[in-house]
Amino acid sequence: MTVIRKHFSLLLTIFILLGGSVLLYRTYQQTFDSPIGTDPVVVFEPTNNRTQTLQQIIHEAQKNVVKISVETPVSNRVGSGFLYNNQGDIITNAHVIEGASVVEVTLSTTETYPAAIVGMSKEKDIAVIRVPQLINQRPMTIDTTQSVDIGTDILALGSPLGYQNSVSVGIISGTNRSFDIDGYSYDEVYQISSNITHGNSGGPLIDQTTGNVIGINSAGISDTDIGFSIPIKDVMDDIADWSANTTNDELTFPATIHNQASSIENYKEDSYYLVQYFIDSLAIHDYINAYALLGSAYQRERDYTAFREHYIALKSINLIEQQQANVEDDQWVFDVLVEEHRTDQEPKTVSYTFEIGLENDQLKILAYTNNHEVD
Repeated sequence: MTVIRKHFSLLLTIFILLGGSVLLYRTYQQTFDSPIGTDPVVVFEPTNNRTQTLQQIIHEAQKNVVKISVETPVSNRVGSGFLYNNQGDIITNAHVIEGASVVEVTLSTTETYPAAIVGMSKEKDIAVIRVPQLINQRPMTIDTTQSVDIGTDILALGSPLGYQNSVSVGIISGTNRSFDIDGYSYDEVYQISSNITHGNSGGPLIDQTTGNVIGINSAGISDTDIGFSIPIKDVMDDIADWSANTTNDELTFPATIHNQASSIENYKEDSYYLVQYFIDSLAIHDYINAYALLGSAYQRERDYTAFREHYIALKSINLIEQQQANVEDDQWVFDVLVEEHRTDQEPKTVSYTFEIGLENDQLKILAYTNNHEVD
């Protein structure tokens, strides 16, 4: 009897082991042969490729768009250009700098420097000038591969009639246009629904979606919304060749047109533009750019971290109007109204006073004060 029980216990143990092995094997098969579940723990949501707003694209582009002032033996003129490499080279039109004895560029910060002509083709109406002070500044992104179609949304930046950093919004309204104007021939250029007038020539044509430069704004028909832009892909070989094969030793950098020692009264327009640009930089949360517009004495009193901390809670800011402008102690003093909206607060209108003066021959915001809230 005892022997039978031992045999029965042994058989039962073997049966349990075999059954467990079979169960484990089937579980293994089901686990690795079945498809993986479709509901992951972390769900990936693709983002929109357009990570920048239109306002941000415009603001970033304006940093590298310059006003070009030209002096010739018989006249003065104004045009536009844009920085395209880290050597300080600026693309513009040949007709902007043709016959120039002096060329100077004014940056979005109102800083002004003399420029030298690197290369020019009257046949293609393109030119490159160089400003050594802009070496290592981040340039605009050039797109020489994009196929541009009619209807593409564009931005045309420049200084029409001398108004620096103006922006026109439009579309590509035609391609492969060819015509002659003022002694210049244009072949297979873009037609755009933004007028190109005096001062606009040489500025960049920008794709609204990417922020990349796709053309050089060159000509327009007066009193219409018809402009023409040279495709950047058609002229980059010439531009790159001039830049790569021209050293600074070969160039002549003349003195600036404007006498920086002249009265501050001559700088009213540029001074007020600097106030506007400061407010615009804060509005786009570009605190570094805004801080760079301040004079050295102000920066010594408040470092960048403290400056940024003061504005980090700013949801929006907008320059409403200029109330008063006077020259005091060789500075332009502007009283302006600004609308501010800070986090957890209602929007309010505030009076500010800005003091603009020359520091090392460049305009700077020497001081600004928040006066009072306006009811």
